[in-house]
Amino acid sequence: MVENIQKPIFKIQNLSAFYGAKEVLRKININILSNSVTAIIGPSGCGKSTFVRSLNRINDLILNFRVQGKIFYHNKNIYDKDVDVVELRRKVGMVFQKPNPFPKSIYENIAYGLKIHNFIKKEMIDEIVEKSLKKAALWDEVKDNLKQNALSLSGGQQQRLCIARALAIEPEVILLDEPCSAIDPISTAKIEELIYELKKNYTIIIVTHNMQQAARVSDYTAFFLSGELIEFGKTEEVFKAPKDRRTEDYITGRFG
Repeated sequence: MVENIQKPIFKIQNLSAFYGAKEVLRKININILSNSVTAIIGPSGCGKSTFVRSLNRINDLILNFRVQGKIFYHNKNIYDKDVDVVELRRKVGMVFQKPNPFPKSIYENIAYGLKIHNFIKKEMIDEIVEKSLKKAALWDEVKDNLKQNALSLSGGQQQRLCIARALAIEPEVILLDEPCSAIDPISTAKIEELIYELKKNYTIIIVTHNMQQAARVSDYTAFFLSGELIEFGKTEEVFKAPKDRRTEDYITGRFG
């Protein structure tokens, strides 16, 4: 039997990031494997979100933000001048901390991205909407009310709708920036189950403050502190036998 060897989908080399003169990431080196869940943990202000948002260049929208170093996605540096940033963000989708559905119907929330990207024939949109909502484990709850305003959904449903919206345009990677911090425990459990299912077909990178969540959902864990990558490895090893004392102190709640 031939072992299925996962290949890096991202190779990050000497990545430093700055807001103006302030350095918030310092020489990060890490490979993210395809079809895996990588958790990014660390105390507030350690650079977790900046790191994740650099992977699809959404930080470019922030005044005075700049990077040094390289981020290779499929062996292509995403900061090369000839990179199509819109296409990059289609392939590397993002779901934010606070659910942010458009003030439109449930159906239009999913269909919007398809129309913007001229991604699919009009007659196939219904099929893609249904498929995306099923992938996000939301279809059974909303299938009879697709014309309902998305803002009338519960917080947990809104977050799954945002995941469905990201899935509709067929990304390879899904970036989740603390997707459960603003929702209830039952909805959190549903999203954790969803992450487990999605990793069969997608690469997922999740920022989380919740140590138990990181341990439950991820295959690999990266611990950031003060803009530096302190430790990275298989989640079980990082949590049970951390190599760095600072990792152990954070995981056991001595600080953070």
